[in-house]
Amino acid sequence: MKVDVLNMEGEKLREMELPAAIFEAPINIDLMHQAYVRQMANARLGTHDTKVRGEVAGGGAKPYKQKGTGRARQGSRRAAQWVGGGRIHTPHPRSYAQRMPKKMRQAALRSALSAKAAEAGVVVVDDLKLDGTKTRLMVTALSSLVGDATALVLMSEKDLSYDMVMRSADNLEDAKVLLAGYLNIRDLFSYDKVVLPVKALDALVAHLG
Repeated sequence: MKVDVLNMEGEKLREMELPAAIFEAPINIDLMHQAYVRQMANARLGTHDTKVRGEVAGGGAKPYKQKGTGRARQGSRRAAQWVGGGRIHTPHPRSYAQRMPKKMRQAALRSALSAKAAEAGVVVVDDLKLDGTKTRLMVTALSSLVGDATALVLMSEKDLSYDMVMRSADNLEDAKVLLAGYLNIRDLFSYDKVVLPVKALDALVAHLG
């Protein structure tokens, strides 16, 4: 797949061929869905908790005598039918983690990137460097590259350029900066465009095998 390589002003410099193994892979919707559900499940803390009858206060004595009152027999105020009693069939701390083989996760990312590329959602830029850590500079660059669309910006490594771009995009709700090696299915689905500097392409190839 051939795409235009742009400069930061959005002007075409040349064309380049994207790796077919990553950007022309079979689009597997079920696999992408599985990877997304796994990531969202693994992000859950699972710290929810409720008290059962053995954990609530009170209930040491029988509420009233067994017979002669005309009411149902009761043994403890900790029982679930009493106000302030314990709870049954309610949440307790647990792990929601799901396992997924690495090759399947990589295949899901390749599928998602192929879907993005097929919809012209991948914007390749020759180099992404800012003259300073200014939100205004990042807004100008993204406006030239993606217009009004939301953008996921991939960088090759943690260097000075990455630091400046990341800090400049911190206050932007419609943009996120991410290392290519940390690319994940949720972020791919959350943004309209993927801004990909040429240097980040090699890191992306290494990440996806």
